[in-house]
Amino acid sequence: MGYTTANQRIPVLVSPEKKRRIHQCPRSRAVHGRIPAPRRAATAYSPREDEAVLSAMIDQMVRATEQAEAAIDEALEFVAASEERIRRMEEATRQGRAD
Repeated sequence: MGYTTANQRIPVLVSPEKKRRIHQCPRSRAVHGRIPAPRRAATAYSPREDEAVLSAMIDQMVRATEQAEAAIDEALEFVAASEERIRRMEEATRQGRAD
């Protein structure tokens, strides 16, 4: 019977504090920053802490989206004003030629 190589990754959300503790672990540095014992990490799953991290990420995304929408609205207003200026200049040019 042959052995199979595990080659699947499972992304895990952790709080900044938990990430800091993981990276302070000497064994985690030995495996290039990866969690040395994924099974322990999975069993140490903390729904409350993970929910708080996820909630904070969602709040940050909402704020970033609102800022992006405001920037887009501002750019659209600038474009509309610019188009109006161009229209007036073209109209003035046409009237100057007609005289």
